[in-house]
Amino acid sequence: MTRGGTERGHPAAGVSLACRALERGMAALNALAAAAGMLALVAAAVVLSYSVFSRYFFKAATDWQDEAAVFIIFGAVFLSGAWVQAQRGHVGIDAFIGLLPARANRIRAAVVDAACLLFCGFFAWKSWTLFHEAWVDKMTTSSTFAPPLTIPYGLMAAGMTLLTCQLLLQTLAHFIDRPSEARADPAP
Repeated sequence: MTRGGTERGHPAAGVSLACRALERGMAALNALAAAAGMLALVAAAVVLSYSVFSRYFFKAATDWQDEAAVFIIFGAVFLSGAWVQAQRGHVGIDAFIGLLPARANRIRAAVVDAACLLFCGFFAWKSWTLFHEAWVDKMTTSSTFAPPLTIPYGLMAAGMTLLTCQLLLQTLAHFIDRPSEARADPAP
């Protein structure tokens, strides 16, 4: 008897089911982060519009609005990165896809995903070290508003961690529970 393309007693069946559960959880997290990113972009637009309005009509100094908008946009970009990756929406070069045979294309995709996973994993780790340093040293920006740098570093670290998790799932998908048609390539 088969379930999801694998035999019930086969060791890969449990791994495949676990990966599917992780993918569903990651999809829910990505949807939440994307929705938060959309709201953040609206908030940044409101903050910047308020800044322009208050400077023009009230001649009020705006020392917090620009920095707040940058932090908000920063968070929106980093937190929505995993959702974009899940859609395969990042910039990619598709010139080789049509030129390579199916097997070579699968190998290329696995290598690219693995390389991206390594880079983003390193970036996430460094982001967490920056966050920790900013937290311990109570670092702030050099402006008069002086918000803590834990805000952008924390957003960057969280976003890169989500992206790394998404890339890990996509990399594992190259090796776990592939359909039998994908495994059976005709010899050239």
